This record gives sequence, C-alpha cells and structure tokens, in this order.
Amino acid sequence: MDLQNFWRAESSLEREGKGKRKHSPGEESYPSSSPIWFVESDDPNLTSVLERLEDIKKSNTLLLQQLKRLICDLCRLYNLPQHPDVEMLDQPLPAGQNGTTEEVTSEEEEEEDMGEDIEDLDHYDMKEEEPADGKKSEDEGIEKENLAILEKIRKNQRQDHLNGAVSGSVQASDRLMKELRDIYRSQSYKTGIYSVELVNDSLYEWHVKLLKVDPDSPLHSDLQVLKEKEGVEYILLNFSFKDNFPFDPPFVRVVSPVLTGGYVLGGGALCMELLTKQGWSSAYSIESVIMQINATLVKGKARVQFGANKAPMGPCAFASRSCF
Repeated sequence: MDLQNFWRAESSLEREGKGKRKHSPGEESYPSSSPIWFVESDDPNLTSVLERLEDIKKSNTLLLQQLKRLICDLCRLYNLPQHPDVEMLDQPLPAGQNGTTEEVTSEEEEEEDMGEDIEDLDHYDMKEEEPADGKKSEDEGIEKENLAILEKIRKNQRQDHLNGAVSGSVQASDRLMKELRDIYRSQSYKTGIYSVELVNDSLYEWHVKLLKVDPDSPLHSDLQVLKEKEGVEYILLNFSFKDNFPFDPPFVRVVSPVLTGGYVLGGGALCMELLTKQGWSSAYSIESVIMQINATLVKGKARVQFGANKAPMGPCAFASRSCF
C-alpha cells in the first residue's frame, strides 16, 4: 500500500522577506503552531490516527515526532512491519539548524513589536525591492500585457494600503497573485483553453471564460450553435474569493449561457465537492480547479438551455447546502 498517496502536511507558516515570517491573527510560528494534517479518506480509523498526533508535546522536533507516530500507527493499523529507519527520527537536529531557528524567531519578535500596520506596509515594500534577478525569474514565461496587469495590481495594492483602504488580506492577496502568475505561464492559458479577467481590477473576483471543451461532447455542439445565434462560443464563470483564501474555496457560478445538467444548480452555482469546505484543500491551484470544472461540465452532460433567461444568483452557501 502506498501511504504517500493518502497523506499530506501543510505548515501554517508563510515565509516573507528576509528572515521574517508572516502569519494570520491567532497563529504562531512553528513549532508553537502544529502542522495541519489531512487525510483523503472517510475511514474513522485513519481519523483516529490523526487525532492522536495532537497529543505530542510541542518542541523543535514536533514534525519529526509526528511523522514517527504516524508511521508507527499506520503500520499497526495495516499489520505492516515497522520500518527499521523510523528510529532515525529521534535523532537531534544539527546545531546549526537550531541556531538558525532561534535567530529567525528573535528577528520575528523584534519586528512584531513594530505593529501590524507597519509590518503589512513592509510586506508591500519588499515586493518592490525584490532583486532584479529574482523578479526576472518570477516573471519568466509571462507575456508583456499580462506583466503589465500584474504590475498594475501591485501598484493598486500599495496605494490602497497607503490610503488606508486595504481590501482582503495579505495572505490571500499574495496567494492570488501567485495563482494569477502561474496561470499566465501555463500552456492551457496560452493555447486558449480558457481566459481570465479581473472584475474591476480586483484580485478577489475573476471572470473566467471556458473557450474550449471536449470537441466530441454535446456541449461543444451547443456552443457552436450559440456562436451562430448570438456570436458567443464560450462559458463565462465568475470566481469570488474570500479574505481567508486559500483555506476556504472560491465560490464559482456559471454566468452564461444558462446550462442544464453538468452539476450546475439554479442560479449557476456548481455542485462540485472540491468547491465545498469538506472537499477543498489549500494545496489546490486555481488552474486545476478551472480545468476540473471544464471536465466536470462535459462529464455531467451539460447542455445549453437556449432562450432561457439568466437566473438570479443565490447566496454562496446555497451550493454547499444543496450538493452534499
């Protein structure tokens, strides 16, 4: 059994700047804050294995001790012999690594005393002061017009911060900028499978056009008819992101055309488990979500409802309540 396919860990940390960590209110740096563990299974035995990880005393080797407990418990659960190398997880960390951790922690404490507002402003300043070589690597593979969009967003963010009109959160904005940058680099975007446009230049609301679907699907045929009748041959999706993204999924709805089937609910909300809190993972990329929606519409035999009026959008919670 390949346990690697079932488990993943995420730290609550985000590295920002030089020797500085940023965390959301209520969170603390590792190892004070434990890693977050997920299991992609409803097996109560596996859930119990995860719950037992919380009993481990916090220390600078917390992750190693959790890994050891996890491996041992899983081996017992599946009647597997214990791996001989598991005891290596008890070995102390190298002195240099401990020293680095203490040094970074000291720097964090000094910077946090400066206040949350100044810290956030430093965050935006560091984005602008990024070394030229790093910025070139970050922007590699992105077309000039899309680089201009990214630069405009950065300038708007900094200006909003200086004006005291910040929307969203630093964590969500950073992640959405990364998602947008990755999309601009992707082959699926460059080959015209889909397009992305920010609504009113907001990182927190996107219009995504599905420009290509499976050519052998009835949905593709419907879109060809739609092109002849209305001059439109794409499916328009609206993505809305909350301040706590990526820990909550985006809310996605079909704006036009009106679709039936394909797991599309009234008002255009999509009935997909990965778009619910239960099925979502902060590790998912937005491009993978877009491509999964494309495939799900075809798999669910979505069809264009010609002549139908657009249904009003219901509350965001409607999708999760109605599906699962």
